[in-house]
Amino acid sequence: MLSVIYAILFYVATAILVVGVGMKIRKYARTPAPLKIPTTPAPTTAWGVVLRMFREVVFFESLFKSNKWIWLFGWVFHMSMWLVLIRHIRYFIIEIPGWLSFMQPFGIYASFGMALGLIGLWGRRFLVERIRYISNPSDHLMLALLLTIVISGMLMRFVARPDILSVKAFFLGLLRLRIETLPADPILLVHLTAVATLMIVFPISKLLHAPGVFFSPTRNQIDNPREKRHLAPWAAKLEG
Repeated sequence: MLSVIYAILFYVATAILVVGVGMKIRKYARTPAPLKIPTTPAPTTAWGVVLRMFREVVFFESLFKSNKWIWLFGWVFHMSMWLVLIRHIRYFIIEIPGWLSFMQPFGIYASFGMALGLIGLWGRRFLVERIRYISNPSDHLMLALLLTIVISGMLMRFVARPDILSVKAFFLGLLRLRIETLPADPILLVHLTAVATLMIVFPISKLLHAPGVFFSPTRNQIDNPREKRHLAPWAAKLEG
């Protein structure tokens, strides 16, 4: 019964995540940008925009210019998270390629970076007055949820390891529409419940800045207002 419950939970969570994020991306893509508003100094070519977006997504360039401490905690958390996610690919494939085996130690110890980054980001919501003023319960709950995922994952790795082979068999079974036995390990169940909860709330949370950054007109526009007139699609129809 436990395996059935968690299988249904992850099927539902995956559907909500995929459909919800897809609908949000569709909304972002269809939202018109009536003004040319790239944050200057801005690139004047398409390749310049690509390079700018790369620096923004990988190095958090604008955040670095704005606040070094927030940048440090935020960058450490996000880069560590990617390493941890890459490591977790092993649970969804049978044959583990060499590059993924090589990444395993980095993914394991990146969990400490995730925890450090989250603690720093959460701490500023208590210690910085202006941030504390604009913080609402959902901000704290989201950080608590992320920290629960990280800490429970670290406990399973460094303190009380569950039956990893059974966990992998369970998720491989879900990919093949089969329900395998999931170990009834308390820490594992907390970890999986928190992950499924994150998947469900992701499409309606502030975490949507992940895909949203690619649709920000202040970042993805070319600074060429004198060379080419900017006209939103709806405005072009009116002129036509």
